[in-house]
Amino acid sequence: MGWWWREGYHEEQNMLETERIKKLFAALNDELRTAKVIGEVGICGGAVMCLVFNARKSTKDVDGIFEPTKEIREAALRVAKAEHVPEDWLNDAAKGFFLSHPPSIDVLNLSNLRVWAPTAEYMLAMKCVSARFDAHDGDDVRFLIDHLALKKPDEVYAIIEEYYPRKHIPPKTQFFIEELFDTTL
Repeated sequence: MGWWWREGYHEEQNMLETERIKKLFAALNDELRTAKVIGEVGICGGAVMCLVFNARKSTKDVDGIFEPTKEIREAALRVAKAEHVPEDWLNDAAKGFFLSHPPSIDVLNLSNLRVWAPTAEYMLAMKCVSARFDAHDGDDVRFLIDHLALKKPDEVYAIIEEYYPRKHIPPKTQFFIEELFDTTL
């Protein structure tokens, strides 16, 4: 049997389940401890929806920002090899959506690794501005709107504009939010 049969990873869906993500972070902590490095990872996207809000069971990868970048990237590669997950299981592809250090909550505090996540408000703003309204992102936005008990599009826009200048908000974000409220809320 191949590596995809390992617990918590399903090749056919390329998804990491919540408990598997926690185990990967524990392995990352071990790698950092061995290297005598203290690191910090700010997660976003699907990993937050899994680990913080329990809104879904799995995600394709763990998007985030991390420091020290080089050391964490190298440690994450060693974890990928040892744990038989894709090399980009932890990546910083979403770093462009962090315009500032967001208000955050702690997710995991390990000996050599702190993992934090943006608050629900910031996650909603980030998900709306990224405007990748595939099945997961659309469901995540709906979940966050319900979680925050928002009743009108203007409430969503106010949260987005609290964190992002208007020039960074794509037009498709407005269309998506209005459609969302027209059809499901």
